[in-house]
Amino acid sequence: MNEFKVKFRGVRGSYPIADKDFLQYGGNTSCVEVNVNGHLIVLDAGTGLINVGNELLSKYISSNINNEERTPINATVLLSHIHQDHLHGFTFFRPLHIPSSQINVFGNVNYNESLSDELAGLLFGKSFPLDLGDIAGNLNIIDLNESEAIILRHNMPPTVKRVEGDIKPEGDDVIITYYRSYAHPQEGVLIYKISYKDKVLVYATDKESYEGGDKKLVNFARNCNILIHDAQYTTEDYMDSFAPKQGYGHSTFEMAVECKKQSNAEKLVFFHFDPSYDDNKLNGIKEHYKADESIILAYEGLEIEL
Repeated sequence: MNEFKVKFRGVRGSYPIADKDFLQYGGNTSCVEVNVNGHLIVLDAGTGLINVGNELLSKYISSNINNEERTPINATVLLSHIHQDHLHGFTFFRPLHIPSSQINVFGNVNYNESLSDELAGLLFGKSFPLDLGDIAGNLNIIDLNESEAIILRHNMPPTVKRVEGDIKPEGDDVIITYYRSYAHPQEGVLIYKISYKDKVLVYATDKESYEGGDKKLVNFARNCNILIHDAQYTTEDYMDSFAPKQGYGHSTFEMAVECKKQSNAEKLVFFHFDPSYDDNKLNGIKEHYKADESIILAYEGLEIEL
């Protein structure tokens, strides 16, 4: 126990890509696996989620020869938003189809809708052979609201608690806090913070920065150990006179660096790369930032221990 490990399963934005020039960083879309004090937390359900599920299934099968005595799969999935590149892997997450699995999915959609209804319409029915209600596993889909926190405790289901201001972990609790950023069309995106003891991870994908930096994110990420930040575009692409990317809801690498500086984050991980950026292009960006060992480009399989 007492671990806090992060593994990147998919680091692309927009859509997955399979090509020989994209093997070093990978072509799967957004998915980050976090194992903290015995809890499995998955940030977003892009195509990277499929390999997470395959590995969990292998462990489940090898845990015992008898179905009834196998160790159940328990996972907490945090959705930043419901754009396709953050959902592509959900229906192919094999633990969903095991009756003993306990999968809790958290997210937030428009105030007049529910996350369950949205996922049912987007991912199941006409777009998949099964309906949401046909899932064999124990699937709970929970709508989040502002001023709440998710608390993970051993041998207990996740609880959602209304909080005032910042909340610190107590004992072995894992605390997940969040807020909605409106810097991504159409309905914004949830920014997540995972806290355990004195260690903090912040996940800020699919958000565009502002002139002078995003002060709300800066305050939210203050002094965190790892800041995973959207970095879809170079400044040149963002400002391109023929096809500018301003208003697309994504940041540049420089915007992410500015957030790191202002928040005093210990480590910055660039994330959610444009699907046109091949290994050669990303290696050039990596070379540009190589003098700062606290800045990392995410790639599939990258593991970080807090």
